[in-house]
Parts: sequence; C-alpha cells; structure tokens
Amino acid sequence: MSFGEIIVILVVAILVLGPDKLPSTIVEIARILKALKSNIDEAKASINKELKIAELKEETQKYKDEFSSANENIRKKLSFEEFDQLKEDILNNTKEIDKQTNNLDEKTRQDIQKSES
Repeated sequence: MSFGEIIVILVVAILVLGPDKLPSTIVEIARILKALKSNIDEAKASINKELKIAELKEETQKYKDEFSSANENIRKKLSFEEFDQLKEDILNNTKEIDKQTNNLDEKTRQDIQKSES
C-alpha cells in the first residue's frame, strides 16, 4: 500500500469512528494482528515439527531396512558346525595333496636315479 492509500483509510476511519473511538479501535486492530501473527508462527512451527518427524521416520525406516538386511546376511552365513566341517574337509584335502606331492617327488627321484644308472 502506498502512503496516499493509508491516508485515505485513516480519513475514512476518523469520519466513521470519530476521534474518540479511533485510538481504541487501532489498539484492537493491533491486538488482532498480533494474535493472527502468533497463530501463523505457531502453525509454521507445527508444520516444521511435523516435517522433522516425517524425516526422522524416513531415516528410522532406512536404518531399520539396513539392519534387517544385515541380519538376513548374517543368517545366510555359515553356521559354526558347517564352518568346522569345511575346515576339516580342507585339512583332509591338504593332507592328501601333500601325500600325492611326496609320492610324485619320490617317483621323480627314483626315475632320476634309474636314468643315471
């Protein structure tokens, strides 16, 4: 609003309300505007609070999904019994490979000795 419009409104208010009621009316209008502003501020705060709650819920759901995924992956891991069985199988296979390697080494030595003789 321009300055001229404000003056026109004041002149009309003086004519309608008169000089006696004008100050009390201005005070009432100021109170109403102040209450309206505080209600708007409260509404904004409430909306911001709800938005933060929604963000926290989303973040909580994300972490819940991650924990569920990790829990599922852990359940898919080998149990201790399966791990011990695999370890035993690997050790047995390693011993067998060592035996075969030793046998090959022995045969190779024998073949070398035969060829030298």
